[in-house]
Amino acid sequence: MMNIARSLSTCFLPLLLALMPQAGWAGQTASSDGSAVVRDGQHDFDFSIGSWKTHVRRLLKPLSGSTEWVEGTGTVSTRKVWNGRADLEELTMDTAAGRLEGLALRLYNPKTHQWRLYWANAKKGTLTNPPSFGAFKDGRGEFYDQETFEGKNIILREIFSDITPTSYHFEQAFSEDLGKTWEPNLIIDLTRTAPAPATESLTGNDRNRDFDFNFGHWKVHVSRLEGQLVRSTKWLEYDGVSEVTPVWNGRGNLIEVEVNGPAGHLQGLGLRLYDSEAHQWNLNWATSRDGIIGVPPTVGGFKDGGGEFLDQELLDGRDIFVRNTYTDVTPDGARFEQAFSPDAGKTWEKNWVITFARDK
Repeated sequence: MMNIARSLSTCFLPLLLALMPQAGWAGQTASSDGSAVVRDGQHDFDFSIGSWKTHVRRLLKPLSGSTEWVEGTGTVSTRKVWNGRADLEELTMDTAAGRLEGLALRLYNPKTHQWRLYWANAKKGTLTNPPSFGAFKDGRGEFYDQETFEGKNIILREIFSDITPTSYHFEQAFSEDLGKTWEPNLIIDLTRTAPAPATESLTGNDRNRDFDFNFGHWKVHVSRLEGQLVRSTKWLEYDGVSEVTPVWNGRGNLIEVEVNGPAGHLQGLGLRLYDSEAHQWNLNWATSRDGIIGVPPTVGGFKDGGGEFLDQELLDGRDIFVRNTYTDVTPDGARFEQAFSPDAGKTWEKNWVITFARDK
């Protein structure tokens, strides 16, 4: 649901998997011959779809010996995205310690049968990394990650439990001894108010409108270079559809793409979030192959009607720059290009082109 530690500090370092109990995380059952069969957990979070009111208890100073809690109320709205492969949660929380607005993207990995839970705070507009990961077993979901809190490495645990059609319970806890003991610091009880998620509003003034041109249904043509930075000249062509929807009252948006061509079927999900402090967009992308958000995001903004976004990545062990651009923007069309540079931006090789034509 959310991550208080990440709202307060920067997270890094991979989780020490060997030191954490993992049995049953993927929801294993036994087959008739006694072998383990991994349950498909893609619908584990279906219970959360809809609108909810919340009662919140939050520990003010975790891992300090403090017993001072504050209480408050809030709202949660959750909807399915990406044809049910993921869900998006938007929440508000008001306590004596202040107001918190957040967004959670939960992606299912069909290979590992695990969920990854990403979190973003409205003040920053960037997805957490690493995400929490885990699965459901016997109606209870447990998710873990490692991060820093007040300069200390900790393990974070999130639990979803007591699930009924009209309510469920969420608890977040920290451990500073590799999971031997846990201190809860956030407890939320949720009560359903409607079966459907809340309708997105675009009336607020506290948002950036750069990507508003892209909202709606589109026909898309995709050209993809087969092989990158290997002097390839073979392009693969695809046709399909895309849908772009606002989230977080317009402070972000989701882009879903599904295309087919002679080379096969491609599906992808993008979450674009605006960082109001840096006045930049963070573009995050996942494919249906593994449900994992690429790291880092491409970062940038719009100027004179065009958008340019950049990040540094590894390609076959080599550091490269990745550039995304949006050009030819009109009410009924746009063009997206991705290019790689092996020489710090001196030269660029285009490898991905999407042309958008509004589906009227």
